[in-house]
Amino acid sequence: MSKPEISKKRSVRLPAFAKVNLCLHIAGKRPDNYHELRTIFQTITLKDTLTLTIAPARSGAVDISLRSNDPELPLGRENLVMRALQAVIPEIGFSGSVAAHLEKKIPVARGLGGGSSDAAAALIGMLRLTKAQLPLPRLMEIAAGLGADVPFFLFGGRALAVNRGDEIYPLADEPKRTVVVVSPKGIGVATKDAYEWLAPELTRFSKPNRIWRFCALCWSRQGQLSNDFEGPVFSRHPRLEEIRDGLLKRGAADAALAGSGSAVFGVFRNPAHARRAARAFPEDSVYVVETLSREKYGQAMGLGAVAGWSAAADKSATASKPATAGKRVSR
Repeated sequence: MSKPEISKKRSVRLPAFAKVNLCLHIAGKRPDNYHELRTIFQTITLKDTLTLTIAPARSGAVDISLRSNDPELPLGRENLVMRALQAVIPEIGFSGSVAAHLEKKIPVARGLGGGSSDAAAALIGMLRLTKAQLPLPRLMEIAAGLGADVPFFLFGGRALAVNRGDEIYPLADEPKRTVVVVSPKGIGVATKDAYEWLAPELTRFSKPNRIWRFCALCWSRQGQLSNDFEGPVFSRHPRLEEIRDGLLKRGAADAALAGSGSAVFGVFRNPAHARRAARAFPEDSVYVVETLSREKYGQAMGLGAVAGWSAAADKSATASKPATAGKRVSR
């Protein structure tokens, strides 16, 4: 691969959209100590914003900096944007400076995939800025090495995820719906804790009827929300169940825990009902947003401007092999 030639300063501003899990089933623990997942991801319009600026280097060195509007956000190696930039830059042969600014709006550690989405935006942004070509299977490997959710955010929309959640199969988009996301005040759930709470129940999850129900949901446009984490998480944080039931009582067609929590979301057919329901949780952070199709996601991310993306994306996303295992991050 030839090194990208950078002769002047360039910038790109990218959204980093959140996700919810329309269903999330844990099949059991794997020999590599990760968990086997069956989930359906759906992007929503709640988003962070990542601005990347690159400039030519004088000595062939690489300099990366990261800033954020969130004073509590780590900005070093533990930040997925920084790790994504450090991973992709050697792959594309870039030399120069990269300045990243992350404007956070997605609540952190609430099961909405904000960190993973930020990382995917960094990968896409570098490809757009440098016009470098990177085979999509390799890009997905890099994404999976950052976190199990990151490959999904290379595509967005509605998708089936299996394996660790890093093997992605796009599904037909559903009609646009209004979604109310409630981020509860003072309640956080670490992914590690959620899996430990769930462990005693995993032996029950291999029943054939659960697998058939999951397969039916993948192809149905009217499937019900479900999340295996709800039982153990709700038993330890009853208020989250109260929020879910409150959304249902106020007109949600369905409601569920987001990932391993602690955010809860409700899907509404009537936007007016959604806005009214949002007012019922004054102590919490509440967002009224919409589901986002794969086509709209691609347009917002500027995927058409990524060299070689269109043809490769259709082929690789529908026939993806299990990607390289990486460090699990909060869902």
